[in-house]
Amino acid sequence: QVQLVESGGGLVQAGGSLRLSCTASGRTFSSYIMGWFRQAPGKEREFVARIHWTGAITTYADSVKGRFHISKDNAKNTPYLQMNSLKPEDTAVYYCAAVTGRWPPGTYDYWGQGTPVTVSS
Repeated sequence: QVQLVESGGGLVQAGGSLRLSCTASGRTFSSYIMGWFRQAPGKEREFVARIHWTGAITTYADSVKGRFHISKDNAKNTPYLQMNSLKPEDTAVYYCAAVTGRWPPGTYDYWGQGTPVTVSS
């Protein structure tokens, strides 16, 4: 049973920063593609960022490009999402996801429960 648990969410003022992490257990994730998604109130879940298992390739949604940075701690199999210059539009529940397969992935097999991020103006 694969378990993904996000942490690091909370309340922050516009222009501030937060760092999300995703703790994985149950299986090794060293060769998994890891992704971050978010779901704002009343909206569907959307892609935020993903990182290749080697850490050499990353992809970002246009809405967060230049502000967010995805990384992966291979020693701990922990992906991170550094969020800078946060905007109220970034308010959402953020989800960690993982999948094996070819790059880029079209779907993800494992999901965390989400961590809420609220950005005030």
